[in-house]
Amino acid sequence: MAEQKRDYYEVLGVDKNADDAALKKAYRVLAKKYHPDMNPGDAEAEKKFKEASEAYAVLSDPEKRRQYDQFGHAAFEGGAGGAGGFGGFDFSGADFSDIFGDIFGDIFGGSRRGGRANNGPMKGANLRTSVRITFEEAVFGCEKEIELNVKEECKTCHGTGAKPGTSPVTCTKCGGKGQVVFTQQSFFGTVRNVQTCPDCGGSGKIIKEKCTDCHGSGYVPMRKRFAVTIPAGIDNGQCKRLAGQGEPGVNGGPRGDVLVEVIVGRHPIFQRQEYNIYSTVPVSYAVAALGGEVVIDTVDGKVIYDVKPGTQTDTRVRLKGKGVPTLRNKDVRGDHYVTLVIQTPEHLSAEAKELLRRFDELTGDSLNASKRAKHEGPEVKEKKKKTIKDIFK
Repeated sequence: MAEQKRDYYEVLGVDKNADDAALKKAYRVLAKKYHPDMNPGDAEAEKKFKEASEAYAVLSDPEKRRQYDQFGHAAFEGGAGGAGGFGGFDFSGADFSDIFGDIFGDIFGGSRRGGRANNGPMKGANLRTSVRITFEEAVFGCEKEIELNVKEECKTCHGTGAKPGTSPVTCTKCGGKGQVVFTQQSFFGTVRNVQTCPDCGGSGKIIKEKCTDCHGSGYVPMRKRFAVTIPAGIDNGQCKRLAGQGEPGVNGGPRGDVLVEVIVGRHPIFQRQEYNIYSTVPVSYAVAALGGEVVIDTVDGKVIYDVKPGTQTDTRVRLKGKGVPTLRNKDVRGDHYVTLVIQTPEHLSAEAKELLRRFDELTGDSLNASKRAKHEGPEVKEKKKKTIKDIFK
């Protein structure tokens, strides 16, 4: 019993209302994935390739698609064989040249007919390096200097790559085009493709006598210094681009760029998140209870902050505009968030311990004192407050 065929739309993974562009796109993906040249010796891949090719041959032909939509697979039973192809199916009328030009170009390293010539101007490669800066330098910006090995035009041959007194000649294999045409036999006939000329490497020129200084490349490596302006607000891992300072272009193309990755050092007390800065500041037990001033370090210098009486540990305060400048506008800055951490005394004298016990009783923090405080009048509570202030004088 013959194996039942799958629906052609299902095979290609498209909707029944798919247009020609959607059909071609879907088939191109499947053909490249399952093509026998991509999967040598894989019978299952070849089977799926044939199935997708048959589906595309029908659905890409308006008349065959109309018949299939009306009668299904029965429209081609018994009357379509004899023209070759897979399983006796007739592929006449289906245009695979554009699709297989792409596929064979991927397989053999060429490009399909009509592609851009490889010997046209091309931008040079980018160079990458890194520079280390401090936390403060990242916040306010700075100037740095780096050194790199870059290619510069050979002064002996002036960039031609040829020995002085000689010149490059036109490549005879490609006629100066930088590309050669080759044909490949496929299941659907002959496919014409284009690939880079192996003799001249796509330049269209052959150097018979190479310059002894640059060995035919036209360029020599040199150690070069670059001044790098690091903008205020740059973050760790971001790059500064030096346009047109990279490797030379090909066939008259522009130079590439130099990409400088910025590595920002850690700060002992500051942490950064986007454009905000975070830090912690210790606060004494007395200042937290009674209120007072603490000194906060910021990137702009020291700031005096008034702590409110009764401040609890891990209270966060915001210093507006004391953060990192934005890259787009250095006058617009983030904020500095400070977490106030109450310091518990560790080394106490006997007198200090006694005062703390007295303090504990007066504030009602002990269990018994807490119970008594419920029955105390306003005069007693006011007297305790005065005593607490005397303890911390």
